[in-house]
Amino acid sequence: MSISRARARAIAGRFDQQKVLVVGDLMLDHYIHGHVSRISPEAPVPVLHVHREHSVPGGACNVAANVRALGGGASVAGVVGRDAQGEALLRLLRRAEIGTESVVRLSGHPTTVKTRVVAERQQVVRVDWERPAQLTAAQAREFARRLERAMDGVTAVVLEDYGKGVLSQAVVDAVHAAASRRGAPVGLDPKDNYALRFEGLTLAKPNRKEAFAHAGLVDPGPQADPMQDRALLNVASVLLEKWRPRLLMITLGAHGLLLAEPGRPPRHVPTRAREVFDLSGAGDTVIATCMLAIAAGADFHAAAELANYAAGVVVGKLGTATCTRDELLAYLARKD
Repeated sequence: MSISRARARAIAGRFDQQKVLVVGDLMLDHYIHGHVSRISPEAPVPVLHVHREHSVPGGACNVAANVRALGGGASVAGVVGRDAQGEALLRLLRRAEIGTESVVRLSGHPTTVKTRVVAERQQVVRVDWERPAQLTAAQAREFARRLERAMDGVTAVVLEDYGKGVLSQAVVDAVHAAASRRGAPVGLDPKDNYALRFEGLTLAKPNRKEAFAHAGLVDPGPQADPMQDRALLNVASVLLEKWRPRLLMITLGAHGLLLAEPGRPPRHVPTRAREVFDLSGAGDTVIATCMLAIAAGADFHAAAELANYAAGVVVGKLGTATCTRDELLAYLARKD
């Protein structure tokens, strides 16, 4: 299975007519870059000489950033703190022309920040500042109202769960109801909210670890050929029954993707990556590309192929990254 260049160009040509709402955990990804030439005399740790530092939108924001990079319209709904980090994140989002009208700012709640210290191209350590969001009843009602308003003109919705407290059953149900009224597809990138019900999804995109966890099964380890991996295929069957998505896409890292649909045999899409520097945010790129393509009229397999190629682009970059429409089409043009 492989998408033709002409088909890819036709689908990508409709990206700018789509608008994707990303609902979930908003984060600021901060990077400190430098080089290491010695070990500290104080402790057996490297001494980093800092060259530069920068921040980019992370978590659910990175999904929206990927949608924008591919040419689609994007907005986010979630929670940030009334702090300098929250202001910095909102400023970055607005600069990228990502809608922030549905972002709730909470006093006393810290904006989630992930700081990665990088020596040359090697990540040395990651430092996280976070606390699960806890909305009062009034704040939850206000968030639901903002979600309803945010759905105007939306052609696809992504539920992006990083386990930081934004996605509750009420939020999931509100998104499903609003999307159903508008005929918009809904995609899910799950974490560890095992009690949440997600029935009726268009796309569910867990990675292997998440898939086994949500199925309640122990992973015995991957097989070389995913189509001969009985445990993986069984998990796919369990999740098709549990979530009832129209398409289940299990990302498998270096082994590509496993696609499963109700009533059809599963299919394997091999990885399209040529060089891997960093897997940070690759899953965000996959769901952003796939949902944007579905909204643009692509069938599931064409959407999955485009998402797989887009992931091949971003894993060749360092840090939380995006794939542009031009990069995607150029990368696909170089396929074997």
